[in-house]
Order: sequence, then C-alpha cells, then structure tokens
Amino acid sequence: MIPRRAALGLLAAAPALVALARVARASTPPVFATDGIAINGIDPVAYFTQSAPVAGQAGFAVNWMGARWLFSSVENRDRFAADPTAFAPAYGGYCAWAASRGYVADTVPEAWTIHDGRLFLNASLRIRRRWERDIPGNVALADANWPASLG
Repeated sequence: MIPRRAALGLLAAAPALVALARVARASTPPVFATDGIAINGIDPVAYFTQSAPVAGQAGFAVNWMGARWLFSSVENRDRFAADPTAFAPAYGGYCAWAASRGYVADTVPEAWTIHDGRLFLNASLRIRRRWERDIPGNVALADANWPASLG
C-alpha cells in the first residue's frame, strides 16, 4: 500500500513525466540514421533495381532530410537525387510495423518489402512476417500514425 502523501506526490509528478516523454520523443529525427548515415548505409534504390539490400559507398552520397544517403553507383545516386520520394523508404526508414502501432523503431536491411511501389523496412525478419500478414491494413494504420509517431 502506498502512503497517501507518496501517492499524491506521484500524481503531482505525472504531468512533468508526460512532458518529459514528449520532449524525448520530439527529438526523434525524421529519418532513421546512425551517425548521420540513413538506413544503415544501404542503397535504397537497390531494393527496387536489384531486389536486395546493397551497401552504399561514401563516394556516392546525397544529403536529404537531414541524413546522408549512400548509394552503390552513381546511377542510383542520380536516380534518388532526381526523385527521393520515389525511392526513400516509408516512415523515414523506421520500422513500418512500429509506425503502424504508433511508435518508432530502428530497422535492419534484410527485413524489407516493396508494396504498391513503396519501400517498407522492419526491425527484424520476425517483425516483417507480422507486417506481411496484412500489408494494406498495416500501411493504412502507419500512414495514419505518421509522422505523429515521431512525437
């Protein structure tokens, strides 16, 4: 049993804790990047052209949406630069499943799906299997949550 005084103190602190959580979430960048490199340094165009995650190279890079995107070739870099939204993963490269549930999570290169011309990344292969159970429904949920999931 919590003493009444302690319970009142917790209730009084609750708004401050909620505000602190909002500040922490508000600092989430719009693109999943590690040390400024988007989506683990994987070439997003290669998912479409080679049907696989392909490591990008520092010599073929574009800065977009506050992150550095790497590409495996000058052709892929130029295709992305001409129309980034055609190749960039949905939800800033954060986990599509997490976005469908209203939060953000990092992703791994091998857990990806292209659906209706959009690239979706997931946190793991296990999570991708969940995502694939109802891609249209999950896309609808994630689209409704994004970008509010960032905070």
